Amino acid sequence: MIELFARTSGTWVNVATVAGGTALGLLVGARLPEKMGRTLMQVLGLVTAYVGLSMAGSLRSIESARLPGVMVALVGLALGGLVGEALGIEERLGSLGETLRRRFRGSGRFTEGFVTASLLFCVGPMAIVGSLQNGLSHKNAILVLKAALDGIASIALSGVYGIGVGFSALTVLALQGGLSLAAGALAASLPDPSTDPSVLVITGTGGLMIIGIGVNLMVAGLGVEDRRVRVGALLPALAIAPVLHALVH
Repeated sequence: MIELFARTSGTWVNVATVAGGTALGLLVGARLPEKMGRTLMQVLGLVTAYVGLSMAGSLRSIESARLPGVMVALVGLALGGLVGEALGIEERLGSLGETLRRRFRGSGRFTEGFVTASLLFCVGPMAIVGSLQNGLSHKNAILVLKAALDGIASIALSGVYGIGVGFSALTVLALQGGLSLAAGALAASLPDPSTDPSVLVITGTGGLMIIGIGVNLMVAGLGVEDRRVRVGALLPALAIAPVLHALVH
């Protein structure tokens, strides 16, 4: 049991900060006028887009034999989008959010908050590299830093979307905890996760997806909900892009 906790300690800290940030956001957000809530959403969208751009910059360091990193991400996102739409991933995420909303009697924008927060907290290099590091060496510094950032973001998100943001902690627990526990099996193929080309491709592709999340947050701040980027449908690209890079390298 101690060994299990040591491998997933960073994930548990992350779960706690998302839950705590959501609780604080619900207390503070309920007292904010709608105009202030929209402005905060736009600010969070701008910062999220900046983080995505920083992540996408890792694509510049990837040059395969036939395709530059940005083309690998482009093709991966295109193929991933086709697969994601065929599988109805966006709708399945929405259905999961609706199931949780009914089960726990949520209201308002519960589902939107759950999906947005789950994608924002789980699509990124800190989630991947931090989980691998935690699982391989029991060090959780990266995930603790990520937990602090997610806690701050959850305060802002829950002020607008409500308690659905807090349930994204379940997604964080499943993805990061599972990746940490599987790190032993991945060790041979990812000897150095921070510099491995496959991780860099995932980071860059995930960065482009996070830009999409930032756009969605800004659009939500403008009150134009039907113009969202369908980021959930692009999730298969995180698996397709590194495979494509390996094929053309």
